[in-house]
Amino acid sequence: MKREIKKTNPRLIRLITDLKTLSREKDVHIWRDIAKRLERPARSYAQVNLSKINRYTIEDITVIVPGKVLGAGSIEHKVTVAALNFSDSALEKIKNKGGSCLTIEQLVEINPSGSGVKIMQ
Repeated sequence: MKREIKKTNPRLIRLITDLKTLSREKDVHIWRDIAKRLERPARSYAQVNLSKINRYTIEDITVIVPGKVLGAGSIEHKVTVAALNFSDSALEKIKNKGGSCLTIEQLVEINPSGSGVKIMQ
């Protein structure tokens, strides 16, 4: 029998619910995928270093990380990164290169269709 894991963070509960609702209403599969990744236990959330973002992206792309962006490595081009959390050094390095850091909620408001967004795990 499968045991349901109950989240206690109100922000996370609201985010998962909103992503699922938007996915159903607008038929956008990327938000359903992100919601499913955020439903998993927190210990299995993505932790992506800037070096990985730098390696797998190009200039002016939008990336979503269903977890935390860490500041290890460097970034050499401007990117828009949306994530659940950022380390202080990652925020500083992304902004110094002219990029922007968003919460997942802000990305959903800006781009409800989810077009042109790359998921990094």
